[in-house]
Amino acid sequence: MSNIVDLVSKISTVDGAYAILKEQIEIDDDIANAISFAMDAHEGQFRKSGEPYIVHPILVAAIVAATTSNKTMVIAALLHDVVEDTPYTLEDIESRFGADVALLVNGLTKFTELREDELLPSSSNEKLLKSALTFKNMLLTSIKDSRVLIIKLCDRLHNMLTLDALSSDKQKRISEETLVVYTPIAHRLGMSKIKRELEDFSFRYIYPDEYKKIDDYITSHMQDLDLRLNGFIEEIKSILNENGFHRDDIIIEKRVKHYYSIYMKMQRKGVSIEEVLDLLAIRIIVDKPLLCYKVLGILHLNYTPIISRFKDYIALPKDNGYKTIHTTLFVHDSIIEAQIRTKQMHNVAECGIAAHWKYKGDDSEIKLDWIKEMPYDNESPEMFYENAKSDLFSEELVVFSPIGEKFTLPKDAVVLDFAYAIHSEVGDLATSATINKEKVSLLSKLKNGDIVKIITQDEPRLHCTWVDNVKTSKAKEGIRAMCNRRLKDVETKVAYKILASIFKTPPSEIEEITKELKIDSNIRRVVDNLDLLKEKIKNIASYKNLKEVRFWELLKKGYKKPQIKKINKFIFFTNKALEDAEFDYCCHPKMGDDIIAFYDKGVAVIHHKMCKKAYNMLNEDKELIFVKWNILKSNKFRLVVALQNKKGALLELLRVLDSLDLNVTNIELGIQSSDSAEYCRLEVETSSDNQNRIKDIISRKFKLIDFVSLKDAYKS
Repeated sequence: MSNIVDLVSKISTVDGAYAILKEQIEIDDDIANAISFAMDAHEGQFRKSGEPYIVHPILVAAIVAATTSNKTMVIAALLHDVVEDTPYTLEDIESRFGADVALLVNGLTKFTELREDELLPSSSNEKLLKSALTFKNMLLTSIKDSRVLIIKLCDRLHNMLTLDALSSDKQKRISEETLVVYTPIAHRLGMSKIKRELEDFSFRYIYPDEYKKIDDYITSHMQDLDLRLNGFIEEIKSILNENGFHRDDIIIEKRVKHYYSIYMKMQRKGVSIEEVLDLLAIRIIVDKPLLCYKVLGILHLNYTPIISRFKDYIALPKDNGYKTIHTTLFVHDSIIEAQIRTKQMHNVAECGIAAHWKYKGDDSEIKLDWIKEMPYDNESPEMFYENAKSDLFSEELVVFSPIGEKFTLPKDAVVLDFAYAIHSEVGDLATSATINKEKVSLLSKLKNGDIVKIITQDEPRLHCTWVDNVKTSKAKEGIRAMCNRRLKDVETKVAYKILASIFKTPPSEIEEITKELKIDSNIRRVVDNLDLLKEKIKNIASYKNLKEVRFWELLKKGYKKPQIKKINKFIFFTNKALEDAEFDYCCHPKMGDDIIAFYDKGVAVIHHKMCKKAYNMLNEDKELIFVKWNILKSNKFRLVVALQNKKGALLELLRVLDSLDLNVTNIELGIQSSDSAEYCRLEVETSSDNQNRIKDIISRKFKLIDFVSLKDAYKS
């Protein structure tokens, strides 16, 4: 991929673009016809750089050809902007090039992208919305045909190669979208070549200073790094040769790790590039899987391995089809990662799903079920992206059921993620679990190779405050769906009981009246909305105009106009005699939590809205009254940030928090993790509800390890 990228990045003429395409694939009559058609369609159009527009689709087609060697996809790449940017229609495409090409062009046209003239500030909610929509549309389109995603990724790669023609603001914003939308999808499709290129180009424009530091270091040390790698490779070849391998039977590749992965390692561990130990890697490619294990044994017998870094993705492949053995070795005064794979594994590892077309007969074994399982019906694209991104990003672990069934989950997944991965019903009913036969909580973190058993109960157990602790979209969506159902049920029952208490009338009769008046559709909102409650009271009181006087006569006997009453830190709206307010012993809601109030002989008894005891009491003959907090709303969060041990790092972090109007209530410094990184843990409070904006802005300057809401009193 680096070869085609180097070639394409230097081309700005039609002849040059055509020459590169010709190097990648034979130009037969069909491809020549597509080139001619695209040139006519884009005649007179130019890019921001001033080059003829047609150069772009020809070079995208060249990247597609280098990636897949598939003629249909190459033709679709040549035509991918015709329908959107020229007078030609999809019908014109189909009549000239057939239904298959038209299907791909149609899929490519449907993307809602961040166009250059629509770019918004990085902190904008609308920018997040557009990125999330692009992400969602890409996955929806790919359900029908994954070839669309491959072409789109190649298109984005060429766009990244030509960002120099744009302003710095546009460069950064397009790069941000690339990093959050395109690279996770490239990873999940196993297209590591394109993923690495997209990450490094995005990194260059988003963090130019950090990119330059790494580039300067690698460039200035390249001779030394090269000598070390070459020396190690010669050693390896000699050792393998002594153990029965012919030099022509093995391929050994060397590389310095790509810049973005180095940067992420620096952030994760809180170290400088001088302190990153494993910058170097080699790849040993052999003919058969069994030989991979022979090579592994020879390496471990001759060099000291770091066992904690060993991973066998041949025995336990990733869901994106990736199969390789990873081991990290002490080699003299260096630490070098060695990857061992077969030629077929190498094809799939580099090209991913595209290997199916590029290398005929290769079974890439890439699972695409994850696309169909995404919560597409979620009304919020932002929420969809927030749910989905943890499933897409690269670090994964494998755990097993007691019968040996394998499940791939994101790093730091917890037991409840595993429960939902088995089935949504198992997640809903989960109550506890065992890991390797030891009893654990549902929030216990999983490790590679764990054997997990889920223990369930007959009735669903609510885990509403755990939504920030789980990592997978399936678990997040399952928790939200179950809790939203319970919340709707609670609020509806509470609403009718509040009105019933005011009118001294059974809730069933109030429900009947609201349905007849057609004011029942939003009845649950009266629980938190005093103005709406007053409106409903007025509607019901006027019921005498629509019905016989029976109900009105009942009202006259004991109806009193409700009044606002303030007791302690609560505001009540009731016509009952109210002397005091107190908490029950069961749930202890904190200031600002969602609450309800039962009425008991002049006392308001406060419960959390999702309290299990309160839910059971709703089915009994208990009166409720309207309540809300008499305070300004405050949201509390816990943050864990990787913080480099250098002068001014903490001050810079506090400045960012202050710019977001976050009040720091607690701070812990120098927290060490198992990977020797140094973390800072903070608790903050704010009146803002926009968690996504807070996380986004902090993540731009710091590695945000954890971000958890402290809103509720039920966190385990």
